[in-house]
Amino acid sequence: SSTSRGLGDVYKRQGQRGLNIMQFVKEFNAATQQMEPGTPTPVVITAFTDRTFSFVTKTPPNTYFLLKAAKVEKGTTTPGKGGPIGRVTKSQLREIAKVKMKDMNANDEEAAMRMLAGSARSMGLSVVEG
Repeated sequence: SSTSRGLGDVYKRQGQRGLNIMQFVKEFNAATQQMEPGTPTPVVITAFTDRTFSFVTKTPPNTYFLLKAAKVEKGTTTPGKGGPIGRVTKSQLREIAKVKMKDMNANDEEAAMRMLAGSARSMGLSVVEG
């Protein structure tokens, strides 16, 4: 997400394999410059024996989108106990599903929405019509 923050583990692993860390940071920042700063971005890095690498950025985690849609800072620490801490609408779930579809293990948008609804409930969010 345009700032290679939280990459300590990446640096350590790339250094062990003799990869050019600054090259990765430059390419990562270029690949994520259109994203909102601070967006968590999972990355899969493939290191080759000639000390080159390739990487693929994934979509942010489901929890990031759900918390953003519900406008809450973090999920509940005790799911299923007490009332919901926020809510998401089915239309918000549909929008999230459209973005996450390529990284989700779902056959269609409806299945992705059901998976997201389950995640939302486990975070203490209620799913409402709308």
